[in-house]
Amino acid sequence: MTATSLNGVWCAATTAVNADLSPDLPAFVDHARTLHEEGCGIALLGTTGEANSFSIGERRQILEAALAGGLPADRLMPGTGLNAIPDTVELTKHALSVGVTKVVMLPPSYYKGVSVEGLYAAYSAIIDRIADDRLKVVLYHIPQVSGIPIPADLIEKLVARYPQTVVGIKDSAGDIANMEMLLERFPGFAVFPGADPLMLPLLKKGGAGCITATSNIVGADLVTVFQSHADPDRADLVDKAQARVVAMRTISNSYVQIPSIKAMVAIKTGNAGWRRTRPPLVSITEDEAAMLASAMARLDMEPAS
Repeated sequence: MTATSLNGVWCAATTAVNADLSPDLPAFVDHARTLHEEGCGIALLGTTGEANSFSIGERRQILEAALAGGLPADRLMPGTGLNAIPDTVELTKHALSVGVTKVVMLPPSYYKGVSVEGLYAAYSAIIDRIADDRLKVVLYHIPQVSGIPIPADLIEKLVARYPQTVVGIKDSAGDIANMEMLLERFPGFAVFPGADPLMLPLLKKGGAGCITATSNIVGADLVTVFQSHADPDRADLVDKAQARVVAMRTISNSYVQIPSIKAMVAIKTGNAGWRRTRPPLVSITEDEAAMLASAMARLDMEPAS
C-alpha cells in the first residue's frame, strides 16, 4: 500500500455519551454520517474519541453501530491499540471480522523508557497473532500523551518485515520536521499529521492527508484543502479554507481540547448532550461554551440552535 492509496482527510471523531456515561450510539452515528457526507473518513476511537475510557465491549459496540448506521467499512479506521497484546489482537480481529481493515494502533504505553526492540517485539506479536493479509496498520505517535514515541528505527524494522501491513503513521507530536524526515526516509509510507494546520504544508512534501480533531468541526474545509491544494486556479479557495482551519483549531485550543471539541460539536449540531465527557475528563463550563459559540459565530459558522 502506498501513501496515495491510504490518504485523505480522516476525522479523529469524538464519541457522544449519555447521561449514564454509556455511548450515545445514535448521536455518534449521526455525527459520523455528517462527517462522511463532508468527505471525511472516520478515525473513530482514538484520543479525541476518548477510546481509553471505553471498555473493549463498548468499543466493539461503537464500531458495529457505525457500520449498522450505513458508514462504509473502508471509510472507518478505528483505534485498536491497548496495553495488553491479547486485547489489541482481540479488538483488531473484531474490526477485521466486520470488514474494517484499516486501524490506528498505539504502542503498549504503560511501561516507559522501553527499547525499540521491545516495541518491535510487541507490534510483531500482535501482527503475527492476527495473521491476516487484509490488515493495514497506521502507527500512532503521540508521545506527549502515551509517553512512548514511535522512532524512525522502529518504523524501518516494521516496514522491512511487514511491508504490506505497516503502511502509515499518525504523527500527533506536532513536529513537522519529523514528519518530513519520515517522508524522505520511507517513500510511499503514509504520513498523517495530527494537527489540522499542518496538513497543507505536509501535502506539499508528499503527506497523505490528516487524522485530526478539529475536522469534527471543519471537515469540509479540510477536504477542500486536500482536494484542491495543487490546483493554482483554486488557490484563493484553499487559502480561505486553510484560514478557517487554523482559526478553528485555535478556538478549540482555548480550553482543554477534547471537552472543547465536544462542546463545539454540541454547538454545530444543536445537541447539548455532546458536551458530556467520560471521567476523568470533565465538560467545559457554561461560560466557556458560550465563548466558544461566539468565536465560532465570528467565523461565520452558524451554530444550530
